[in-house]
Parts: sequence; structure tokens; C-alpha cells
Amino acid sequence: MKAVVITPSTNTPTAPAVKGGRYSVLPRLAGASYIPLGLFARVPLAMQTIGVLTMVTAVSTSYAVGGFAAGAVGVGAAIGAPVIGFLADRLGQKRVLLVLAVVNALLLAAVVLLSYTVLSTNGAGMGDGGTLAVMVAALLVGTTSPQVGPLSRVRWMALSKRLPAKEQGPAVDTALSLEGTADEVTFVLGPALVGLLASLVAPWLPLAIAAVMTAVLVSLFAVHRTVEVVGPRVAASSMVGNAGYVAKEKPNWFLVAVPVAGMLAMGTFFGSSQTALTAFTGVHGSVDQAGLMYAIMGLSSAFTALSVAYWPKKFSYPWRWVAIAGLMAAATVMFLVPTSLGQMAWVLLLMGLPVGPVMVSIFSVGSVVAPQQWMGTVMTALSSGIVAGTALGSAVSGSLAQSIGYSAAFVVPIAAATALFVLGMVSVVVLRPRKS
Repeated sequence: MKAVVITPSTNTPTAPAVKGGRYSVLPRLAGASYIPLGLFARVPLAMQTIGVLTMVTAVSTSYAVGGFAAGAVGVGAAIGAPVIGFLADRLGQKRVLLVLAVVNALLLAAVVLLSYTVLSTNGAGMGDGGTLAVMVAALLVGTTSPQVGPLSRVRWMALSKRLPAKEQGPAVDTALSLEGTADEVTFVLGPALVGLLASLVAPWLPLAIAAVMTAVLVSLFAVHRTVEVVGPRVAASSMVGNAGYVAKEKPNWFLVAVPVAGMLAMGTFFGSSQTALTAFTGVHGSVDQAGLMYAIMGLSSAFTALSVAYWPKKFSYPWRWVAIAGLMAAATVMFLVPTSLGQMAWVLLLMGLPVGPVMVSIFSVGSVVAPQQWMGTVMTALSSGIVAGTALGSAVSGSLAQSIGYSAAFVVPIAAATALFVLGMVSVVVLRPRKS
């Protein structure tokens, strides 16, 4: 395989250095309100799939209908995310996000109204017209989901260019570590909120709250002053990376495909491990405990994602991917060991440690193989890979769990982690660090 050398840009503007610790630099670049806004604005996205699953299942009394509706949200997000990224690159994030904030909120409300209007509490078949209407609405909810996380990463990369060249890479590392942690936290918080609100009040309430949060918080994110650094007229200069790479002016879609494939494998790991874990808890406890058990892995993952900001500069992005994915692949064998919920809790705690750094590393590779003018498209494509992989992993692992058992289902996350390691090696081959 022919290696591609990515050469440094010499046109990067500099600004006075920003003093302070790694994470103290970020609010000085973006403003104190940006970090909490970026965190909470993505919570509704984390509530959508599980919220639709919970509500539609409760209203239709059919796991099949609920599952298909949740799957429709995932498919819509996988399709819509790159399109949203492309539009944000071409038209600017502000106008795209403002439209999505309104449209997505209205579609969430439509799913709630349709579900309670047309789904029979005596059960609904997949061929029923009302059920199909709910599926279409759920698909559109996913398609129009505001991609706050990926677009926030784009803003951080643009903001880092205000720093001197030698400080840009560490700033990007720190920002991507923070973003990875924010994703993990929200995808633990979102399902927890859905479960709490649906059980204590009503199944429709989580989606209603998600609609309000989308309309308000995504709109505030859209107009935050940081959006000015990623306007459609921003010069298409190269982005400087910490690990010794800078993006070429024209996108090399083969290079972009490597981190996208990595996120597909990452999503497959997520979906399959969650499904296999549900089967495991069904045997050794209750399926209701699967979400809480899975949250253990998310918490340890969020913690280690923050640490990436302090990793040495010479530890390049591709080699980070290889090293941590190798540890992750080896650790997944532990899924086959537990015979109780307590044992599995320890395995999940340990399994989460490499997950966050792997995700941050793959996003970092994506950030340096795409030019600035295509950054939104690439970042949303990476997120789309996670969504698509999650659906794939859930389907394959669920089939194995149903036909053979949970032990067979855990083979899928083992295979996905192994694929992550192999793809990391590919990234090392196709990306060569510049010579100092």
C-alpha cells in the first residue's frame, strides 16, 4: 500500500500564546459559556433513540414496533449526519443549525402525537398505515438531528488556529479529549434521563423535553460567537495537527475512509456489546439492569478520554490508535469470563478505559486528513459511522444471542475491537509523520 506524505502548511496565522493549564486554555479561546452549552445541547440527541424506543413500545405494546422505530432514528441519523456536515461546510453552521433546531423539535413532537394518535394500545402491526407514519417520522427525526458534537469539534479546530503554531496541536488534543468526554457523559446521561422521566411520569415526557431542549439549546449553540470562525467564507487553509500531519487542500477520500471505517468498527463494538450485555443481564439478573451496567463502561471511558490531552506530542495519532485498540482487543476477551453481574461490572469498568482514548485518537486522525473547508463533512461522517456501526453490531449480536446465547453475542465486540486494531495499523501505513 502506497504511503501518503502530508506536508506542513507554512501559512498558519499566529496569535499571542494563551497561558494556563491545558484545559484552562479552552474557555479562553471559546468563552466560558461554550463548554457547558456544547455539553447540554447534545443531550437531546442522546435521548432520541432510547426515548422513541421506550415511548413507542409502551404505546403500541410491541417490542418489534418500538425496535423498528428506534432503528429508524438510527438509520436516519446515519444518512443525515454527513449531509448536515456538508451543508454546514457550504452554507455555514449558523443557518443550518437554526433550521434544524426548529425542524427536529417539531418532528419529535410529531412522533409523540402520531404515536398516541395512531398506534393502538392493543398492538400494532408493521403493515399498519399509522405505524408506518410513525416510522417515517422517526426516520426524519434521525435525519434532522443537529450534529452538535461533530460541529463543535470543527469550531475547536478553527479556534486553535488563533494560537502560535506550536500550541495548536496541544490545543486540538485537549479540545478533542473534552469532546470525547462530553459524548460519553451525554450518552450515559441521556438514557438515564429517559428511564427516570418515563418511569416516574409518562413515556412521552422525555421526547417532549428533548424537543424543547433542541429548540432552545441548539439555537443558542448556533448563534454562539464561536460560529463566526467556521463561516462558509473562512479561508481554506490547512489545519495543523499535533502528531506531525497537516491536511491537504483537496480531500483524499481514501484517507478519510480509514477513520470512518474505524468509527464503523467502534459503533459495531458499542451496539454489539450493549446487546450482548442485555442478553447477559437477562440470564443473570434482569434486562432492566443492562442500561446501568453499560453506563459503567461509559463512565470509565469518559475519565480516560480526558487524559489524552496530556499524552506526549511524539505519540502520534495513528500509533495511539494502534496501541490503545490493541489493548482494547485483548481486553474484550474478558467479556467471556463473568458469570455474575458483579463480575461483569468489573469487566465493564476495565473495558471502558481504552474506549475513550481510541475514539479521541480516531477523531484526531480525521481532523488531520480533511481540509478545513471539508471538516464539517468529515466530522459528521465519523459520527455517522458510529451510528451505522451501532445498528450493525446490535443486529448481528442480537441474532447470535437469540439463536445461540450471550457468549456467542460477545464474539461480535471482540471481532469489532480486533478490526479497530487492524484499521489502526492501516492508518500508520497510509500516514507518515513529517520529518522535523
